[in-house]
Amino acid sequence: MKRPLLVVGALYMAGIVAARFLALPPSVLLAASLALAAVTLAWSRARPFLLYGLVALTGWSNLALRRAVLSPDDLRSLLGDQPQLVVVRGELRETPSVRSYLHAGEPSWRTLGQVEVTALRLNGQPWRTASGRMATTTRGMLTNLFAGQIVEINGVAAQPKLGAAPGTFDYRAYLQNLQIYYQLQADSEQDWQIVSSPARAPVADRFRAWGCAALARGLPVEDESLRLEWALTLGWKAALTDQVSEPFVRASTYHIFAVDGLRMAIVFGIFFELLRALGVGRATSGLVVMPVVWCYVALTGWPASAIRASVMLSVVVIGWVLKRPSDLINSLFAAALIILTWQPQQLFQAGFQLSFFVVLCIILILPPLRELYHQLVRPDPLLPDELRRRWQRALGGWPFNRIADLALVSLAAWLGSLPLAAYYFHVLTPVSTPANVLAVPLCSLVLMSNLASLLLTGWFPGAAELFNHAGWGLMECIRVTSLWFARWPAAYYYVPMPSLFTTGLYYTVLAGAVSSWLFKARFRAWKLSVLGVLLAVWCVRCWQVCTTPSLSILALESGTAIFYDAPGLARDLLVDCGASNSVQSVTQPFLRAQGVNRLAGLLLTQGQSRQIGGAPLVADSFGVKLVYVSSVRFRSPVYRQVVEEFSRISGRLQVLECNDRVGPWTVLHPGPADHFSQADDNALVLYGIIGGTRILLLSELGRAGQEALMERAPDLRADIVIAGLPTTGEPLCDALLEAVQPRLIVVTDAEYPAAQRASAKLCERLGRRNIPVIYTRLAGSATIELGKDKWSLRTMSGDRLDHRGPVWVTRVLPPSSQ
Repeated sequence: MKRPLLVVGALYMAGIVAARFLALPPSVLLAASLALAAVTLAWSRARPFLLYGLVALTGWSNLALRRAVLSPDDLRSLLGDQPQLVVVRGELRETPSVRSYLHAGEPSWRTLGQVEVTALRLNGQPWRTASGRMATTTRGMLTNLFAGQIVEINGVAAQPKLGAAPGTFDYRAYLQNLQIYYQLQADSEQDWQIVSSPARAPVADRFRAWGCAALARGLPVEDESLRLEWALTLGWKAALTDQVSEPFVRASTYHIFAVDGLRMAIVFGIFFELLRALGVGRATSGLVVMPVVWCYVALTGWPASAIRASVMLSVVVIGWVLKRPSDLINSLFAAALIILTWQPQQLFQAGFQLSFFVVLCIILILPPLRELYHQLVRPDPLLPDELRRRWQRALGGWPFNRIADLALVSLAAWLGSLPLAAYYFHVLTPVSTPANVLAVPLCSLVLMSNLASLLLTGWFPGAAELFNHAGWGLMECIRVTSLWFARWPAAYYYVPMPSLFTTGLYYTVLAGAVSSWLFKARFRAWKLSVLGVLLAVWCVRCWQVCTTPSLSILALESGTAIFYDAPGLARDLLVDCGASNSVQSVTQPFLRAQGVNRLAGLLLTQGQSRQIGGAPLVADSFGVKLVYVSSVRFRSPVYRQVVEEFSRISGRLQVLECNDRVGPWTVLHPGPADHFSQADDNALVLYGIIGGTRILLLSELGRAGQEALMERAPDLRADIVIAGLPTTGEPLCDALLEAVQPRLIVVTDAEYPAAQRASAKLCERLGRRNIPVIYTRLAGSATIELGKDKWSLRTMSGDRLDHRGPVWVTRVLPPSSQ
């Protein structure tokens, strides 16, 4: 059979996917596997087909065994679902890393790590054995900690947080793919105690510290380009902050830092080509270089992406040694089988998917692209070179062919990564090919310079410094050109997360087109007909999504942000946005995940900084066309500064009065004569009817404002009411609830500060009304899709409500959200 590992690998992956979505006890799967193996041995005629099923069952069983709770000491058996005060003892699996972020406008740090837990003390009880890995998060920068130390940590153990909003990073899912189910929150370094420690830090830590110092030798300052060199050569990821990474993501050159496949290929290529130039055979060169590559992987801390690339290179080299016919697809699936047998959960990690699909698409797409290119530039064989134009002769020259080949590889990689980049990064980068034509060769030169510096720094420091300057200059070129490409018109677009159907259809069409399978005569009419039906279904689904309005209530650290996604792009509206740190961590990533590149309107309901402090950042990031504010002048200095900044552009700032309209929304409050002493009572109140569903947005309206609203608007009936917590008093007084008669209440509260947390008294009062109540502190962000006389609600925690006309269709709410 040609490419046997392709079939085996695909079936094994299918079994892993089945285990992800259909959980069965490992005992059942093992029994089924043994039974199927016995039947396979006994029934020779059906053996090939039964072996296929056995391979799929093997993948299913592998993942099920790794995810199952097999021991009473498993952390999942000891800790449960609720947060617990614990002291854990265990071994640090990696050297903790430091992350920086903004808190209240000031830079802050937190330290992240992983501990292999061996013992646990729960709520002051005696120590008991425990097993499992736990992520740790500690405020501040911890020092003198490294992998291999035995530590005791005091803190709160809980399940990791879900994604803050649809499309944002889901930390819980990320850790679960690493088989980590709990996160330990420690307040400070005082909560850590080192029980025992190796005499020296791990080799990878010492090599990284030595390498950073060696690459900085002779350079005047430690700047961004030098830190990017550390990230590229030494795997020092702390340099890749969101702010630093953003232009590289937009130019589609971020992979040279974040994915180690290219780095491993370049390192292998440098030493391999050097040996080949010295006359060493291919197989011998591969055998000599691979230990060097694996040593380099070990010295950089065994990153998963580097291991994947090294496994792939090892498979190819083994094929050379065994003198097997070279088949890159077979080798790729062999490497995937090795990796997924070792860690089957890697199939659901972004790094594996991007690496696997990009390499596969390069293998499949590059040959037809090269053939097409050669057909375009191939000269007339009957025309002498002297009669060809100069530019035609240049097209056939070596330099242009190398550039064209690099461009074709970049194009093939971009086509292969397009849906996955949209899924994980929500970005489409048409500028990818020209940007990588420059970035990839420069990346190779940077690595060559840095490796030469590391090899020479101990015995020829002068030459090492020259290579350091060369590497810095080349990295500066990568940084500047990436910034330049990212600023091109139409260089990038933020796009919504594609569905699995869209992703599958894309890869099916791409594979069928590049392999010419779609256009072969056999069953061509059937294939094109089925493809036409699938494309029609996709178009109908896209039309439904684009024409269905929705309302998203974002759960922020403090404050509120509500996004109205209108049909089309011209009437989208963001109501409040949160403080600057909330915009950076939630609002901005959420809007980008919805495919928002330009925002039609931003409405500020009140003046508190935790509600509107990030408005300038939103305006700069999304080119807000119109900013709506209340006619009431709030005393907040932040509000006054924001309004003054927006008023500098003529026509951008719009002042709203009572009964003014913004799209489907009508302003009900405050009135022209209203001037309350409490700022919350002056908040803008919006009322909208969308698809027959009546919605009331109360902001953080206080009691006096609620009474004024009831006096002014006799008919306040609404299906959905959304309210925040005022500074004093409670939202949604009983009289207002009687006037509104809602079918759903959404309370936008927050965990911190405590004043922004819904009180037990409020929860009890609202609970007595037998109306579904969603608290964003518990349920997370909520999205309401608004159809014709129907609506549906989904929250990040899994709450689900479907309402059609006067009838509840589906109503699933956990107790924590009611």
